Amino acid sequence: MTLYILAAVLSAVLMGTIGAIAVYANVSAETVTFYRLFIGALLMAAFLFVTGQKHRIFTWPGSKVLVTGGFLAGFVVFYVMAMGYTSMANAIMLLYLAPVTASVAAHFFMGERLSGASAALIVVALFGFAMMLEFNFNLSGRGQEVLGLFYALCAMVCYAAFILTNRLIHERVHVLTRSGYQMLAGALCMLPLMPQQSESIGASQWGWLVAAGVVPGFLAIMLAVVALRVLPAATFGTLAYLEPITVVGLGWVLFGQSLSTLQLAGSVLIIASGVMQAAVSGHRDRIEGAKTEALAG
Repeated sequence: MTLYILAAVLSAVLMGTIGAIAVYANVSAETVTFYRLFIGALLMAAFLFVTGQKHRIFTWPGSKVLVTGGFLAGFVVFYVMAMGYTSMANAIMLLYLAPVTASVAAHFFMGERLSGASAALIVVALFGFAMMLEFNFNLSGRGQEVLGLFYALCAMVCYAAFILTNRLIHERVHVLTRSGYQMLAGALCMLPLMPQQSESIGASQWGWLVAAGVVPGFLAIMLAVVALRVLPAATFGTLAYLEPITVVGLGWVLFGQSLSTLQLAGSVLIIASGVMQAAVSGHRDRIEGAKTEALAG
């Protein structure tokens, strides 16, 4: 069990490196997104081929998987764009309101009713983000930051849509097939938007682009798949909140993006709300599973 927990921890930490990698790559958000997804898809195909699972490469995943790939590209590119105008902490904390948004949307449109505890935790998360903004909602003279928050909001909406549409994919589509095709579809969505600047990318920048495909692209996803084979979804969901902690930490250590006491408290509220939401969901799933077994018996 310890090894699977470690895999989940590493997955979250590696996923959180995309922001720093994008800054060091110093190319357009579209370029970073394309290479993260395209290289990740190639490595996934290579992994499946080497491990004797090439039939998964040639399995048609269905149109829903391709749609989720578009949402995947959307949340990555908007997130990278957001960091050009606001702090990494603001961008990742707004992005991590996506599970909240997905829960609300599922409540109204997918029949997944929110409990009182879940609704209260959503309010806590929103209050935490208000603390991240230091309760300063005056937009005057804050054009750059507002633009960054707008891009982060777009990333959050795409991430929430990615979460919801993934629930609609049939279980027959293996998770590795799904992940590979989602990355490939996302890369193809980015291809027409990429600036024609390949000739101007230097050797060190190519190194960072490859790192984007290997680290937060392929390795993070593979470790998540390994962890999810054993860990309950609630446990994995809790450990996933190490990603925003990683992003905030890297922003502080590498780029001097320190947080005020109020912002730090807001970050803690958002993360604590997400962790508790995962625990509540896991408890509810266990109760429903027990009821199903009782009825079947």
